[in-house]
Amino acid sequence: MTAPTLMARVRELARACRETGDRVAVAESCTGGGLAAALTSIAGSSEWFDRGFVTYSNEAKQEMLGVSPATLRRHGAVSEAVAHEMARGALKRSRATRTAAITGIAGPGGGTVGKPVGLVWIAWARTGSVRARRFHFKGSRAAIRRQSVHAALQGLLGRGS
Repeated sequence: MTAPTLMARVRELARACRETGDRVAVAESCTGGGLAAALTSIAGSSEWFDRGFVTYSNEAKQEMLGVSPATLRRHGAVSEAVAHEMARGALKRSRATRTAAITGIAGPGGGTVGKPVGLVWIAWARTGSVRARRFHFKGSRAAIRRQSVHAALQGLLGRGS
């Protein structure tokens, strides 16, 4: 998705949130705030964007989002279970009605056979429901982060998740 397309999607999400009264919060690890930056790049985003949590470390995930230490030990930070807890935590610890959470391995190092560079879990939550999807993006660190932001945005719009 190119930058103009990304901005078109952000404007689309803004319109949808204004129509429904929804507010958005995001919880990010490997994207380091990239999704929040995209969502706040348009004027008036404070009407529907509540906050962003950048939780790069496991400690931050626990302290800011309430991710369980047991979940982190059992599944690792890059997992469906942690993405779920991040999305639910962002919902619980904000005034948002919908959230997106991203955790992954952007590289170039840090990957393993079981969890390779490019593995990203994204979860989306609303009151009473949470869903997640596993992605395996290709390319440079910047490309993996960019693709993660685009996928999270698509999920916030109810597409591709």
